[in-house]
Amino acid sequence: MTSPSAGHVNPRPQERAIELSAPDISRHRAGNTGVEYVTRLDSGRPGPAVTVQALTHGNEICGAIALDWLLRENFRPQAGSLTLVFANIAAYARWDPADPDRSRFVEEDYNRVWGDDAMYGTRDSVELRRARALRPIIDATDYLLDIHSMHEPCDPIMVCGVVGKGGEKSAAYARRVGVPGHLLMDTGHPAGLRMIERGPFGDPKDSRTAILIECGQHWEAAAADVAIDTTLRFLELTGIAAPDFVQPRLRVTPPAHQHLITVTEPVVARTREFRFAEYYRGLEVIPKAGTPIGYDGDEVIRTPYDNTVLVMPSVAQLQPGTTVVRLGKIS
Repeated sequence: MTSPSAGHVNPRPQERAIELSAPDISRHRAGNTGVEYVTRLDSGRPGPAVTVQALTHGNEICGAIALDWLLRENFRPQAGSLTLVFANIAAYARWDPADPDRSRFVEEDYNRVWGDDAMYGTRDSVELRRARALRPIIDATDYLLDIHSMHEPCDPIMVCGVVGKGGEKSAAYARRVGVPGHLLMDTGHPAGLRMIERGPFGDPKDSRTAILIECGQHWEAAAADVAIDTTLRFLELTGIAAPDFVQPRLRVTPPAHQHLITVTEPVVARTREFRFAEYYRGLEVIPKAGTPIGYDGDEVIRTPYDNTVLVMPSVAQLQPGTTVVRLGKIS
């Protein structure tokens, strides 16, 4: 990690090269579970119930590429069962390379609706209906991998849940997966519960575990390799995939060491005028406490301590109440 270099004030790159092609997943629509775009592969042998989900956000296409690839490889589990989920398909249907951020979601963020208050409440949206349809599958899962990507061209990050609420067990599991180089425990999202925090995943005493891989920038070619590679390593660790299937297909060299970043606080925008002091792509380490990193109306946002790590800075979805960056410590 390096400190950010001096640069332009609050640049917001509007154009990113679209290096990936969104796969046609219509062949997977019927699935075999009674829920569209959900396929369950059962070994018929004892073992864990494992789920891999893609398209939590419809513009994060590397996960769709990974699941489509695995199905095309005719993968079959050697033990337990594997459920492959294409999640927010309504958002994915809006994918347009000319306006790629438009397909993140339709009405609300699918990854903020996993608390029981939202799941069993009276509120309605496209994303809530989809989450409610998928809830029984998620609730029956022993090990979950949720595949994401990021707006900025940041190194991959494994999000391991919330400090004190299952994050430690997930971080330990991610170390056994062996990738990527950066692991993250955070404070959750004020807008709502994420899927990896739901129920037993967020219980430190429960063995059921969920992790979330941020594979890199949304549309860079390397993100698809990270998505496939991480999925393979995850499936081997769960015992679902045999080493002789996984090893010849690996695409990414694992890091010599994995660093754990513990988020202490999010920076939540109060206004639509929030702007960063410089262009940050993520994982910058700011050496000195009190360094200005952003401006929100009349408020100056400063680093709270020496060697503050900036985690996933982005104003792509900027509105009041949006988390624009998380601040953390590295160990």
